[in-house]
Amino acid sequence: MSASMTSAAPRPKATPKVIAAITIGNGLEFFDFTVYGYFAIVIGQLFFPVKDKAYELMLALGTFGIAFVARPIGGLVLGLFADKVGRKPAMTLTLILMALGALGVAVAPTYAQIGLWAPVWLTVARLVQGFALGGEVGASTSLLLEYADDHSRGYFGSWQFVSQGFSSLLGAGVAALLTNTLSHDALYSWGWRIPFFIGVLMVPVGVYIRRHLDETLGHRAHADESAKAKLKEAFSTHAKLIWSGVLLIWGGTVATYLIVFYFPTYAKQYLGMPLSVSLWAGVTASAILIPVSIFAGRLSDRVGRIPVTWWSRLALVLLVVPGFMLLVHYRTPAVLLGVVAVLSVLLALQASPGITFITELYPRPIRATSLSVVYSLGVAIFGGTAQVIATWLIKLTGSELAPAWYMIVATLLSSLPFLWLKETAGKPI
Repeated sequence: MSASMTSAAPRPKATPKVIAAITIGNGLEFFDFTVYGYFAIVIGQLFFPVKDKAYELMLALGTFGIAFVARPIGGLVLGLFADKVGRKPAMTLTLILMALGALGVAVAPTYAQIGLWAPVWLTVARLVQGFALGGEVGASTSLLLEYADDHSRGYFGSWQFVSQGFSSLLGAGVAALLTNTLSHDALYSWGWRIPFFIGVLMVPVGVYIRRHLDETLGHRAHADESAKAKLKEAFSTHAKLIWSGVLLIWGGTVATYLIVFYFPTYAKQYLGMPLSVSLWAGVTASAILIPVSIFAGRLSDRVGRIPVTWWSRLALVLLVVPGFMLLVHYRTPAVLLGVVAVLSVLLALQASPGITFITELYPRPIRATSLSVVYSLGVAIFGGTAQVIATWLIKLTGSELAPAWYMIVATLLSSLPFLWLKETAGKPI
C-alpha cells in the first residue's frame, strides 16, 4: 500500500488544550525519567546495596534501562492498536499503564525490607512502564502531526520536546526541593517516593483532557486491516525506512539521556559536586529545551528537517569533548551549567526536527505502528543503555571524558541515513 492510497481524515483544529492533551503522556514519561535519574544514587543504595559504589550505580541505572526492554513489545502491540482502533483509545490505555508502573515504583519495598525481592519488584514496575511508553510516542506524535498542515508539522512536532522540557523541569524542581529541604534519613526513607506518587496523580488529569480529542486515523478500511498485513507493510515494503529510523534515533537518544539525565549523576559521582548543586544541570537542560525546541521546529518548517538536524549534530560533535574537558579541569558549578547549556541548545536544535522527520517518513495507515517500533527499538538499544555504558566506559578507561567520545560515535554513525533519505518538510503525508 502506498501513501497515495491513504484516505486521510479531515484535519481537525488544534488548540493549546489539544496540544497539551496529546503531549501529556510524553511529558509524564520524562518526569518519571528525570526523578529516577536524579535519585539513581539513592535507589542504588536502597535496592542494590553492594560494596563497589560504581556497580551499585550501574545496577540502579540498569533497572532504569530495563524498562526499555519492554518498549519494543509495547510499541508493537500498542502501535498496532493505535493504527487499528484509533490514536485516542491507545493513548488512554498507555496513560493507565503508566500510572500502574509509577505506583509500583512509589510503593516498592527496599532490599532491607524484603531482600532480593526488592529489585525484582522494582524491575517489574519498570517493565510495565516500559511497555506503556513503547506505544505512547507513536500514537501521540502521529496524532500531533496529523493535526498540523504541511507547513507547520515541525512546529507541532516540537511540542513533544516542549512537554519533555516542562516535565523534566518539574521533575528536577521536585527533586531539588526534596534534596534541599529533607534530612538525609527522611530523603532515603520516604522522600524519594514523593515524585512517583505525583506522577501517578497526574495520570487522571491526562485521561480527562484527552477525552475531547478528535480521531485522525483515517478511513476505516485501513483501520480494519489485520495486524499481520500492517506488520508486513512496515517491515517488508518500508523495511529500509524502519531501520533508517532506528539508526537516526541512536544519536538523538544517546545525547538526550546523557545531557538531560546523566549530567546530575556524573557531576556528583565523578566531579565531586553536591547533589543539590548537580541537580541544577538538569534544570538548565530542561529549561533550554522549551524555547529552543519551538525555534528549531519552526526553522525546520522553513529550511527543512535535514539541514537543521545535520548542522546541529555536527556542532555537537565538535563541542562535546571540549565541554567535558572544561568540566574535568575546573569542576565548578558555573562551568557545569555553562557546558550543559551549550550542549542542551544543540540537543534541542536536532531533537524536534528529528522526531518530526522520522514520523513523516511513514504512511498514515502504519504511521503509529512504524514510529512506535522505530522509537522503541532505538531508545531500548541506545537510550536505555546510554547511562550504563557511560559509567562502564569511565570505569573501563579511567577517563572522565569517555561519555563524550561515546556521544560522538553515536551521533556520527546515526547521521548516515541523511545520505539516502529525502527531505519531507512541506510535503503531504
